[in-house]
Amino acid sequence: MTTPARPTTSTPPWLVVTALVLVAANLRTLMASLPPLAETVRDDLGLSGAAMGVLTTLPVLCMGLLAPVANVLARRVGPGVAVGHGVGLVLVGLVVRGVGGGQTWSLYAGTLVAGAGIAVAGTLLPGIVKSVFPAHRSGLGTGLTMMAMMGAAAVASAVAVPLSGAFGGWAGSLLAWAPLAALAGLVWVPLARRSARRAAAPADPDAEAVTHRLPWRSVTAWTLAAYLTFQSWQFYSSLAWLAPTYESHGWSAGDAGLLMSVFTGAQLVSGLVAPTLLDRVHDPRWLLAGATLLGGVGETGVWLAPDAFAWGWALLIGAGQGACFALGLGLLVRYSVTPRDSARLTAMAFLVSYSLASLGPATMGAVRDASGGFTLLWALLALMALPQLLALGRLRPTAARVGSEREGVAV
Repeated sequence: MTTPARPTTSTPPWLVVTALVLVAANLRTLMASLPPLAETVRDDLGLSGAAMGVLTTLPVLCMGLLAPVANVLARRVGPGVAVGHGVGLVLVGLVVRGVGGGQTWSLYAGTLVAGAGIAVAGTLLPGIVKSVFPAHRSGLGTGLTMMAMMGAAAVASAVAVPLSGAFGGWAGSLLAWAPLAALAGLVWVPLARRSARRAAAPADPDAEAVTHRLPWRSVTAWTLAAYLTFQSWQFYSSLAWLAPTYESHGWSAGDAGLLMSVFTGAQLVSGLVAPTLLDRVHDPRWLLAGATLLGGVGETGVWLAPDAFAWGWALLIGAGQGACFALGLGLLVRYSVTPRDSARLTAMAFLVSYSLASLGPATMGAVRDASGGFTLLWALLALMALPQLLALGRLRPTAARVGSEREGVAV
């Protein structure tokens, strides 16, 4: 078995890293730019809490259901080309969402199309990171993509309301993120071209022995999928409902947007630091447990004393969830043998975790509608930290890596 060639051949490393960072920056602006405007959108379009939750559910569901499709697409046209297609879909979706004149159909259709693009690009990035960065620096690569992802999300949350005033309403604010996707697509073009040339080259006979099947029999893969399911349910539910929670407490939309920027900004820091620490530790469970508890404390605070320490709760939730997600991405790299195996593991873990976690925002919206408030919603989110802790307990340093002969062996 041979390791796939690095995509950086004849491509300046700085350009590869820049392109990765720009693509990552487009993976959360779609969702982060909406919550500060949620109450305005809801009033304008007459949507229920559950219907608003669907706008966060759609991209997450795409990330789950389309993860295997991204895997197949990358095999046929090359991962670089596939990521380029994903960025193109994000751009189209952002434009459709923003130019529909503030209509319900364009809001949902654009979200769906952009969500499909996020699914393709997001699924393939961990494998590309593994091929670009050496094994002892894979955490740094994950941290850089996380920093871009969450940094852009923090900015999107903070400026959503001001952009709404500047561009004539919430539709204009949502459209403002299309140029960033266009820039990412342009910078990615050289990598896509090189990937296309490699995909068109004669097949390596040794590569035929490499399996492309998703690792359904791998205990490690199922453990990571379970961990990411609980983490993603909490994260996307928090992303969808933190700002509306505080608007229901009398906060202005602008202040709620700033609170969301604290939530996402904390992820920027923890998302960079946590995977870098992962490079330095043998047993990842201590980092995972600490990050899980940090987020759980913040959720408990919003549940029991939302007004006592609002900015602090947002900081704790963001720091905890950002670290949890970044560590999860890092483990998709650590617990695989080759970039191809990382792509297989990512596709399976995302299929399971995002498909289930996509139910979170809408389900929590239904809980909010049924209970008439947000207290029960945050109680349920805080309690979900417990099964997340149980899942990470099996991620021992000796767990079988996907792609090894011990792939399906429980340890």
